[in-house]
Amino acid sequence: MIDWFVDTLQTYPQLAVFLALGIGFVIGPLKLLGFNLGNVTATLLAGVAIGQLGIQISADVKNTFFILFLFAVGFGVGPQFVRGLSSDGPKQIAFALTVLSLCLVVPWACAVFAGLPLGYGAGLYAGSQTISAAIGVATDQIGSLGLPAAEAQTYANQVPIAYAVTYIFGTIGSGIILAQIGPRLIGVDLPAACREYEAKLGGGVGSTTEPGISSAYHRFAMRAYVVDEASGLTGQPIGQLMPDVRLFVERVRRGDQVFEADRDTVLQPGDIVAVSGQRHQLVQQLEPKLTEVDDEALLNAEAEVLDTFVTNKALAGKTMRELGAEPWARGVYARKIVRSLVEVPVLPETTIERGDIVTLVGRRVHVENAVKALGFADRPVETTDIAYVGWGIFLGGMIGALTLVVENVPLSLSTSGGALLAGLLLGWLRAVHPAFGRIPAPALWVMNTLGLNVFIAVVGIGAGPGFVAGIAEVGVSLFLWGAAATSVPMVASVFIGRYIFRFHPAILFGACAGVRTTTAALGMIQEAAKSKVPALGYGMPYAVGNTLLTIFGLVIVLLLAPSGGSGP
Repeated sequence: MIDWFVDTLQTYPQLAVFLALGIGFVIGPLKLLGFNLGNVTATLLAGVAIGQLGIQISADVKNTFFILFLFAVGFGVGPQFVRGLSSDGPKQIAFALTVLSLCLVVPWACAVFAGLPLGYGAGLYAGSQTISAAIGVATDQIGSLGLPAAEAQTYANQVPIAYAVTYIFGTIGSGIILAQIGPRLIGVDLPAACREYEAKLGGGVGSTTEPGISSAYHRFAMRAYVVDEASGLTGQPIGQLMPDVRLFVERVRRGDQVFEADRDTVLQPGDIVAVSGQRHQLVQQLEPKLTEVDDEALLNAEAEVLDTFVTNKALAGKTMRELGAEPWARGVYARKIVRSLVEVPVLPETTIERGDIVTLVGRRVHVENAVKALGFADRPVETTDIAYVGWGIFLGGMIGALTLVVENVPLSLSTSGGALLAGLLLGWLRAVHPAFGRIPAPALWVMNTLGLNVFIAVVGIGAGPGFVAGIAEVGVSLFLWGAAATSVPMVASVFIGRYIFRFHPAILFGACAGVRTTTAALGMIQEAAKSKVPALGYGMPYAVGNTLLTIFGLVIVLLLAPSGGSGP
């Protein structure tokens, strides 16, 4: 039975890839002492174990999926990255570049002081900075150095070994430093800082919820009330009744007639009105002066919950309070804002940026009007613009394949780097002209997750035969050097952000997590803060960091490349 199993995997190596994915995605989410390996590391280790069976898989498989992954990464962060290159957010960009320089220099110095060969040094960089994409970029660049084939392959096999050894602390250590140690280093009570910042933004205490669990409390509602003369709501246009409160008379029953209301409608004693708004405002403002009734016909109006892609440049940088005063915002409420794949809190002083996805709720007629002002309805669809994806990857890869030789050293973005930049550009174009280039969020997730993990599985299977020997050779020392390469930039980022760039502590740690693109650490920070506010600092640094950390996979190889073609 065992021989049949091994022979089958050797004959059909594609099955080995899916076996690694299956094992990795079962083991990855399992928690031990509050931490888990994560899907990527678990898939890599599963591939390494399967690779002990001597399975050969074409390098074209991993290259194809890796390019798909990088394009998806670029597409997802493109709007924020391009916005970051403009006049917006210069302080966050400068902070990101400062910390990113440490994320490159410190791992390079650790590799040099430890005397690590090129492959182990590149893998230490990728694992300690938790940037899985750097594995592919570094491997591509190793193959472009003009080294003898055997030497290049040895270095390439070392990369995933060092990555696996250093990645675990890279993830767990970053989360502990930013969520637990960092606030103590600068003497900050993180939950209190977030409450203070939320108050500054005009909101209450934020919270995080367990995935799949929602609150039974509905923030927005529409209720029916009887209007009498004593209420003070009759005799003048309803647009003038409560100008500082976002409560809207949607419909009116007058006798047997039901009609739509607008800002110029004048109420009469005996009218029954359907009023929409936040539940607490309905209770505070209307309950003391009006009698609530159950009028099903009056309240039976079409409501809609719709994700909206913000593309209107004129609205970028405006707060939710400012947008709420716009005529098109009548009867419309924002339930959620997602920026760079991360949810940010919806508070009166939260700003909207191009590329944000805002979930609107309200009566359908109002939501449709708001969508026209904001940008483009991001309605659920099942189809992806494959032509957009195909041409984007092809053209980006062709540009990346161009090589510039400097002092006998070939330099190029590589096809993978070209695909990343193509994704950035096309993701930005999608934000500006959303009529084409549609990639639904679930499809982008599949491209991202499957692309990366198939690549990782193939890398692990290929590196499997040399993995055990490599761990025995450099395991403990490599782990310690990786821990140093993780810790120094993260600790420094806390002090740099607080004392040089003067970030508020509530968003400081989110910005630090964003630079290192460690979403796991952001989750730990939000849990420690008991608030979603840290995510406000995550988006811009994440967009810059996700791009440069990947490109640094190429730079670290050039910095560590042996002179004169010396062996490992």
